[in-house]
Order: sequence, then structure tokens, then C-alpha cells
Amino acid sequence: MTKLRFQGVLPALITPFKDGKVDEKAFVALIERQLAGGVHGLVPAGTTGESATLSHEEHRRVVELCVQTARGRVPVIAGAGSNSTQEAIELTQHAKSVGADAVLIATGYYNRPNQEGLYRHFAAVNDAVDIPIVVYNVPSRTIVDIGNETLERLSNLPNILGIKDATGDVARVSQQRKICGPDWVLLSGDDPTGLGYIAHGGHGCISVTANVAPAACASLYNALLAGDFATARDWQAKLITLHKVLFVEPSPAPTKFALAHLGLCAEELRLPIVPCTEAAKPLILAAMAEAGVA
Repeated sequence: MTKLRFQGVLPALITPFKDGKVDEKAFVALIERQLAGGVHGLVPAGTTGESATLSHEEHRRVVELCVQTARGRVPVIAGAGSNSTQEAIELTQHAKSVGADAVLIATGYYNRPNQEGLYRHFAAVNDAVDIPIVVYNVPSRTIVDIGNETLERLSNLPNILGIKDATGDVARVSQQRKICGPDWVLLSGDDPTGLGYIAHGGHGCISVTANVAPAACASLYNALLAGDFATARDWQAKLITLHKVLFVEPSPAPTKFALAHLGLCAEELRLPIVPCTEAAKPLILAAMAEAGVA
């Protein structure tokens, strides 16, 4: 597999809160734990980071703190998505100003744009800021699904780097490799199908599970990048239950429960997301044990 700057496992970092505010000390410690576990990049202020309920000031601070903590040890892809194109541009400008290596931008949720609107959304950011852009396709949240023909158009723009695909449809990898060219970066946004995504030619995964089990996820993707699918399947078997139960209730509630259990942060979330029910907690703890995280 070709060596790429953006590959392997990149955790979609949670944003820890304490007494209603971003817990910066816990956030730095979480990042250091990820780096010690061997992850290949960091993704702050995305969906798992509760970006939708961060203030603009908090969003910018989370990105800045992640870049400062990483200190160039791994690339940082900063969440900069918005259903307002102008706001996405402003978040992208800030990410570049603090030293992020790329940005992750979602399709236009709530607005429900057509394919031409989606193209113009990303093209406007491409034209406004000179920084690599990863298109984030997550129709389960945004309602709209960015089509392969639109991605082909976007792949011709100088700053559009590739995609985070959270559809779970691994066949899209082969289709996009064919139409977007060999330099198109293919990152899964779906932990359970990440192994299959790589087998089809993908390059990595922006992972929720890595928040809880960074070393195990790094081992899984190191094996995949080396073409050692037998070892990768062994790691996947240990992680598959955890992949699934971290979405047994609205994310990132299960992930924050798991990290609170490990003593790494408070379980605090922002409404309208609420903490895990008591019924979910034994399932999460059992999955953590299965994955070797305790």
C-alpha cells in the first residue's frame, strides 16, 4: 500500500466536559493516551466531539489545543463542518491559522441540498482556504448522500483530498478509486466495516472505538496497512463487539461512559445527548473486557 500522510486509524476525539465547560486537562491527557497507543492521526471537533453543541469559541479552542498537544507527532484533521457554507469557511480558516493539517467538512445537514448544492458547498471552501479538505459523507445524520459523480467533480479541485465515508457501503471504495484517481484518500467512518473498507482499497479509518481502545485499534490498522489480514481479523474479532456497543445508545454517550469508567474524564455530555442508561452499561463493560480494555 502506498505510504500516505493520512492513513491508519485516526480517533474521532470526544470533547470532555466538566461542570459545563470543556475539560482541557482531560482533553490533553486523552490525546496523549491516543499518541501513546500508536494512532496515526487525530480528529478533534467532529461529530463524536459534540461539535454541534460546542460554541464557536469552544470549537476553535478544542482544535487549537489538539494541534498544540500533538506538536506535529501525527497529523490533525480538524472538524470544520457546518450546514452554513460561510461558517464552514470561517472554521476552516481558523483551523489553518492554528496549524491543523487538514479539515473534515460534512455535507449540508438540515438544509437537504441537491448534488449541485453539495458540490458548490465544498467548492466554496476549496476556493476560500488553501488547506487539504476531507469530505465527510454521513447520510444517517445529514439526510443527504453525496453521490460518486459529485465526488468525481470534487476530486478535480486542488484542495479536496479525499473522503470520510460513514455509509458502511464498502463497495463505494472500488467505485471511487476508479473515478477519483489513485491520489484520492479513502477513510472509513464506520468502525465495524473498517477492515472490509481497507480490503477494498481504503487507506484508514476515522474511528470512534479508538477513543476507548487506541492501542488495539492501532494494532488492527498496522496489520491492515502491512497487508497482514490474518492478524487484522484477530484484532477485529476482539474489537467487533466494542465497535457495535459504542452505538447502542446515541453517540458519544457510550464512549464517554467507557472513558469515565477508566477514570479518564467525566461522563458529562451536552443536551440533547444524555448519559447511558443503566441497561447499556454492562454491555459496554463486557465489550471493553473482550477488547482487552479494563
